[in-house]
Amino acid sequence: NGAMVIDQRNNGASVTGSGYAVDRFYNAFTSTNATQQRSTVVPAGFTNSLLVTITTATAPGTSSLAYVSQTIEGFNTSDFDLGKATAATFTLSFWVRSSVTGTYAVGFLNGAQDRSYVATYSISAANTWEYKTITVAGDTTGTWLTNNGKGLSVFWDLGSGSNYQATAGSWQAGTLLRTSGSVNFANTLGATFYITGVQLEKGSTATSFDYRPYGTE
Repeated sequence: NGAMVIDQRNNGASVTGSGYAVDRFYNAFTSTNATQQRSTVVPAGFTNSLLVTITTATAPGTSSLAYVSQTIEGFNTSDFDLGKATAATFTLSFWVRSSVTGTYAVGFLNGAQDRSYVATYSISAANTWEYKTITVAGDTTGTWLTNNGKGLSVFWDLGSGSNYQATAGSWQAGTLLRTSGSVNFANTLGATFYITGVQLEKGSTATSFDYRPYGTE
C-alpha cells in the first residue's frame, strides 16, 4: 500500500492519536495529539497520500513516541538474508512533504526491535513534494524472522524521545529511531507531514514506483 490507496478501516476519515490511518501504515503518538488520514494532496503520478497533522504540540519526554511505520512480514524480506554474512543491501524510496523543514530520520528495525539502523534525510522546502532515497547495507548479525512474523519494520520518526536516539549510518543494538539533531515535528502545532510512493526493494538503486493492480494490492 505504498501509494496509500487502500483504506479499508476508515475510508478517508481521520484517526486521532495512534492507529492505522491507511492499511499497513501504523502511526504512534504517545505524548502529542495528532490526526492522520488519507489525503488527495499528492505529487504527480499519485492519487493518495498519508497526512499527519499535529493538533496539540508537546515537547517529547525521554520515552515519547511519534512516528509513521510499516512492519513487513518475514516472508516478504526473506531474500534480504538479514542476519547472515550474505545480507543484501536494500533501498527505501518515497515522496514526502512537510510544513517543517530540516533533518528527519528513518529507523529500520528487526522484529524483536533489538537491532536498529538510523538514516537521515532532509526536507529543504516547506510544503513542497520532495523525492527521497535511502540505501542501507543489510545487517549481518541479529535475529531476523523469515516467516509470517515481523521481518523488517520501517519507522519515519516525527519527534520521538531521547531514549530512541542514535548516531546515523550503522547497525546498532536497541530500539533506535532518530538522531539527536532530527526535527521534533510533533512539537509544532498545526504541522503537516505527507508521505506516498513508498517502496522498499533489494539492491542499491531505487527503481520507479511499482503500480500494481488494486485487487492485487
